[in-house]
Formats: sequence, structure tokens, C-alpha cells
Amino acid sequence: MSGPVAVVTDSTASLPEDVVVARGITVVPLQVVIGSDVYEEGSDETHRVVTEALRGRTAVSTSRPAPETFAAAYEAAAAAGAAAVVSVHLSAEVSGTYDSAVLGGSHVDIPVLVVDSRQVGLATGFAALSAAAAADRGDSADAVAAAARGRALAASSYVYVDTLEYLRRGGRIGAGAALLGSALAVKPLLTVADGRVEPLEKVRTAGRAMARIEELAVQAAGTGPVDVAVQHLGAEGRARALAAALGERVPDAAEVWVREVSAVIGAHVGPGMVAVVVAPYSP
Repeated sequence: MSGPVAVVTDSTASLPEDVVVARGITVVPLQVVIGSDVYEEGSDETHRVVTEALRGRTAVSTSRPAPETFAAAYEAAAAAGAAAVVSVHLSAEVSGTYDSAVLGGSHVDIPVLVVDSRQVGLATGFAALSAAAAADRGDSADAVAAAARGRALAASSYVYVDTLEYLRRGGRIGAGAALLGSALAVKPLLTVADGRVEPLEKVRTAGRAMARIEELAVQAAGTGPVDVAVQHLGAEGRARALAAALGERVPDAAEVWVREVSAVIGAHVGPGMVAVVVAPYSP
């Protein structure tokens, strides 16, 4: 398999637009549904509408891209000269996006390797960036996909949510865990383990939660080169304070990104969420 390899990901990867453009990555948007209105991810307006709906306890659902949407993205890559595509997506344990990408890839004439990152948010985004770096080096499609898988496997995610209720509603965490957190009036910390969102620890206050996430992120960063990002939904002040602390304590991070989570992820975690993604890499 020779020739250029195109890299595709989905909007939950939360990559900044300037980075997407600079690295030549194609982003396929997921959708958010509020009542009879459908919004595509990727705009400030979608973030605002979703956050307001969640705070107002309006039902919000999400929708994966159709296989035809992926097929169109892959066909466009082929028309632009790609000999193969590597498509990097959020965990198949929490979304059907991976399955749609696989089905879409079966309908195009060039090879499409679909990678289940087993991650969410910028942990998937950093995996897509590693894929793009490998593609820029001229690596084969198999090597590009392996770069994405390796980066995703090395990443760690630590998540604070004000309540587990939104995750319970979406079926992303068990009802028992959600009820336990509510009954004890604790602030839950979560992680992503083998593609699933899992409870990690319970603390009593949001302040202690931020301190604990900071410690976990510093431990995960180790002493080698690493990318670090703080993501949030409607909690920019808290996120920037955490990013500033991590910037001082993780000297091998070139910078600590601060990004809102995608609207689709936000619909399942609720306002007030703050997460840290730590993604080591080989220079």
C-alpha cells in the first residue's frame, strides 16, 4: 500500500480548527438533537445551545454520523490524491461512530483503516495528531494506524463532574454508581478504562477534586515528552486555573491546552465538568 495517507477523525476529538487545517486532518461532525432541532458540532452556537439546554434540564440527545457521511469524506480524500485513509474515532464502547466509519469505508475504492481509540475527547485528538505526523513522514497506512493506536493507549484521562446524572441518563455509567454518588453527596472523579467511562474516586468538594486531578495528571505525565489538555463545559475559570498549575508542574509539556469539550460529550457529562488528558509521546 503506497502513496499518501489521509487522516480523518470526528468532532468529539476537540482539535482546534487551526491545528486541523495545518495538519490536513478531515473532521466529520457528530450531531446534537434538542427537541426537533438538530445541531452539528463544531460551532460556538452549538456549545451555547447545549449548555443552556442542560442547565434548563431540557432533554438532549446525540447522533453519530451516517455511514454515507464517512464515505463522502473518504471519497473526497481519494479525489485529492490519497491512496489510503486512516480514520481515528472515539471509543466504540460509548458511541456507534466507529461502526459508521467502518461501514462507510466499505463503500469506497481505497483502503480505509478505522481506529477505535478506546478514548474520548482530546485523548482521541492527540491520537489523530500522531497519525497525521506519521502520514507526513510518508509512513504506510498500517504504520499510521499503529501510531494512532499507540498514542491512544498511552493516554490517560481524568474527569470531574458535578453530578453523575447526565452520564446515567445516557447509559454511559451504571444507575447504581450514579445513585450512590448522589446519596453520599460526593464529587465523583472518573477515568476512561478500556474504552469505558468508569468511576475512579470520590471526594467531598470540587476544590479537592481539582487538587486530586492535578496530582493524577502530574503522575501520569512522568518525565518524558507529553501533551496535556484541560477540557471543560461551562467551567472555563476552573479549567484555566488547573491548566496554569499543570503548566508549572509538567515542564515537559510544550503547552497545556484549554478547550471546551465537544457538544456531544458535553451532553453526557453536564455543565461544570472539567477533565485532564495526558498523552505521552515519542519525539
